[in-house]
Amino acid sequence: MSTEAFYVEDGSADDGRRRYVSTEHTNGPWGSGVQHGGPPSALLARALEQVPADDDRAVARVTVDLWGPVPVGPLTVTTRVERPGRSVELVSADLLVDDRRVARASAWRFPVQSTTARTPPAVVPPPPEQGREQGRPPSWYGGYLDAVEWRWVRGAVLEPGPATVWMRPRIDLVQGEPMSPLQRLLTCADSASGASAALDPSEWMFMNTELSVHVVREVAGEWVCVDAETTLAGTSAGLAAARLLDGEGFVGRSAQSLLVAPR
Repeated sequence: MSTEAFYVEDGSADDGRRRYVSTEHTNGPWGSGVQHGGPPSALLARALEQVPADDDRAVARVTVDLWGPVPVGPLTVTTRVERPGRSVELVSADLLVDDRRVARASAWRFPVQSTTARTPPAVVPPPPEQGREQGRPPSWYGGYLDAVEWRWVRGAVLEPGPATVWMRPRIDLVQGEPMSPLQRLLTCADSASGASAALDPSEWMFMNTELSVHVVREVAGEWVCVDAETTLAGTSAGLAAARLLDGEGFVGRSAQSLLVAPR
C-alpha cells in the first residue's frame, strides 16, 4: 500500500480498538516487511495523547517496549489508564498484530501549566541549513529512511561514533492528519542508536529493545535534532543516549538499551 503517510486509519472496533494499515514508508533499513522503530513508537504516542482526561495533559515520559519485530501490514491499537490521578496519571497503549502484542508503550502525563522554573538554555547545534545531506547506503532499504529528511552536522551514516543530525519527517504519521509535536519527536528519537552507531552494522548487531523519552516541553517547528552517542562496555548490553533539541533549545532526552552481538 503506497500513500504519503506512515499509516492509514482503518476504523474502530466495537470495543474501542483502533485499526490501521501501515504503508511501505514504515519499512526499516534492512529490508521490506519489518517496520523501523520510529513510526510505531509515534503511533503509540499518538494513542497515549488521545486517552481522555478531565483537563489538559502533556506527556512527560514515554517508554516503548518492543516485544518483537513489527510487521508491515494491519495493526490494532488499544489503550487504558493504568493509574489515574488529579496531578499525574499513567496511561498505556498496546500495538497488536492478529491479537498478538508486538509493542507496548506507557506514559506519565502531567497537567499543562506554565511556571517560572527554568535552567540556563542549552547550546543548540548548527541549524539544519548548515547540515549536509547524505545518501543512504545502496544496500539499505528506503522506506522510513527516504520518508525523513536528514541534515548531518556531526558524524555520518556509516562513520562509527557520536553524531548530531537534524531530522524532519516528509509525510504524515496518519494519513490526512498533521503530526503533533510529541509524535514528531517519537518518529525521530528511535534513530539515535543508528545515527551514533559505534560498530560496523555489517559485522555487528545492536538491536534496541526499548525506547525511553523524557520531555520537558513541546517541539517547536518541523525539525528535531538528535545529538546521540552510543556507549559499549564489552558486554552484550549497550546504551544509545541522545539530547533532543529544536531551533529554540533543549526538548528532552532519549535512551535505548541495545542488544550487542556479532553477526
